[in-house]
Amino acid sequence: MPFVIGVAGGSGSGKTTVTRRVIETVGTEGVAVLVQDNYYRDQSDIPFDVRTKTNYDHPAAFDWELLQEHLEALLAGVPIEMPSYDFTNHTRAPETLTVLPAPVVVIEGFFTLYEKAIRQHMHLKVFVDADADVRFIRRFQRDTQERGRTPESVIRQYLDFVRPMHLQFVEPTKRYADVIIPHGGLNEPALDMLAARIRSTV
Repeated sequence: MPFVIGVAGGSGSGKTTVTRRVIETVGTEGVAVLVQDNYYRDQSDIPFDVRTKTNYDHPAAFDWELLQEHLEALLAGVPIEMPSYDFTNHTRAPETLTVLPAPVVVIEGFFTLYEKAIRQHMHLKVFVDADADVRFIRRFQRDTQERGRTPESVIRQYLDFVRPMHLQFVEPTKRYADVIIPHGGLNEPALDMLAARIRSTV
């Protein structure tokens, strides 16, 4: 049975850095990664101007059923076609990414520890913690440089959705974590400890 690691934390906390360390520890061939951002619900049947108002920071924005189905398929040794998401057009992209079964499965996303049905498959639950100002700056840089957002829209989205949803839904999932990594992905000693823990169990 694959060893399942959940990597949760606020937007811009350093989850991808932690996931990268897991891959470096185990090796690319040994890890299957499910990126929760790819499991936003398809909105192609909704007018574009309505799509732009989607609250991506609420649990209801995710296709939990498909994520669980794909996780269980990987655990059963079956490859999956992970969806990809087009953040410019606010809907699922036509391309998918083939993910092969592996000895280690990582689920990465800010709601990774939210859903009990997903959580109960995990052997190690990690919450990546970082100060709110650091997370905002990272998100601001990513959304303006990679997702074609204007600075004004990023700030408005943060104040209207990201911050309140983080406090209401993401921060409380910290209590489910086995490991909390303070200072996000920049915490080398914590990342080294995590790598040692993974090496001792896989």
